[in-house]
Amino acid sequence: MKILSIETSCDDTCLSITEGSFSGKEKKFKILSEKVSSQIEIHRKWGGIYPTLAKREHQKNLPTVLKEVLESSGLLEKSSKIFKKNLKEISDLLKKIKKPEIDIIAVTKGPGLEPCLWVGINFAKTLSKCWDIPIIPVDHIESHILASLISENGKIKKIEFPALSLVVSGGHTQLVLIKNIGEYKIIGETRDDAAGECFDKTARILGLDYPGGPAIAHLAEQWKNKISTTNTQIEEIKLPRPMINQKNYDFSFSGLKTAVLYKFKKTPKSKKTKKYIQAMCFEIQQSIIDVLLKKTIRAAKNYKVKSIILGGGVASNKELREQLKKRMEEKIEGIKYYVPEKKYCTDNAVMTAITALHHLKDTEDIEELKAESNLRIGKH
Repeated sequence: MKILSIETSCDDTCLSITEGSFSGKEKKFKILSEKVSSQIEIHRKWGGIYPTLAKREHQKNLPTVLKEVLESSGLLEKSSKIFKKNLKEISDLLKKIKKPEIDIIAVTKGPGLEPCLWVGINFAKTLSKCWDIPIIPVDHIESHILASLISENGKIKKIEFPALSLVVSGGHTQLVLIKNIGEYKIIGETRDDAAGECFDKTARILGLDYPGGPAIAHLAEQWKNKISTTNTQIEEIKLPRPMINQKNYDFSFSGLKTAVLYKFKKTPKSKKTKKYIQAMCFEIQQSIIDVLLKKTIRAAKNYKVKSIILGGGVASNKELREQLKKRMEEKIEGIKYYVPEKKYCTDNAVMTAITALHHLKDTEDIEELKAESNLRIGKH
């Protein structure tokens, strides 16, 4: 079963070709080719994602990225020139080439930025019509969760249920209770800014580059190394941990962003040294991590889960990955921990493919398929 997967929920144009099988005792999954065309440099000057611009870049990138994954997977002869036309002409062009050996087209239908989602969906529809290949629509949050199933040895990892997933990205921060693959319930989520959004906004306050998460993590790591090897001291920086002691499983990070803004404005310019910025980054990151971990561990205990799954773009954060593992070992015995490779934490089409492989019966009429920017996991 060969799957062509398309992911355009935000600012990365992602395609992959994979081969999967559920036959026999083992579930197999092989990546034949994958490509992510990043738009970071384009959006950097805005300090965030500009949806209309992202949509335009997806339209420009999709034919080229499709050509690359087809060639690298051996499904298209190299040096083909037919993909050099723009997206509006691709329907006629595709009719002129031999249909590749693809069984399923998987495409992200939501949640995400609606203009971006529509580009991917319309592209998938065009391919489906020209090549007569069925489409499986994929939930983007579910794909972040199932990204943890991808392994280097070609076997699909097995999760022990019930499981709890902490999904942390630029647009979402959710705790999802999982009875089985396809059976999800959101038990907690952010009431305002997502964790990734908080990283970006506080980074902007500090004058750091976009994207904010990696920028803050980098300087926080420098500060951590500095205080562990020297007696370096500055005025203590202490930020709030919003909602950390509330009994629910919801999150709120807008207050943390505001606290950083006020503290930064009140700090004299002469004190805004490199050490000060490093220390601020360390405290911002730790504030976010402390809240995420406390809520996750408490939910895992209360729901008696057997596994914890970390997913989403922020799951690539080294401290979050390591501290969650350590906290689980300290607080809960015998629980399994699943986290994707870092390259599969951020948006990619391979996670779209492995999700589609678990929903092979969920093909959708292309006339009915539409973008669902506010799609909630577990509700279809």
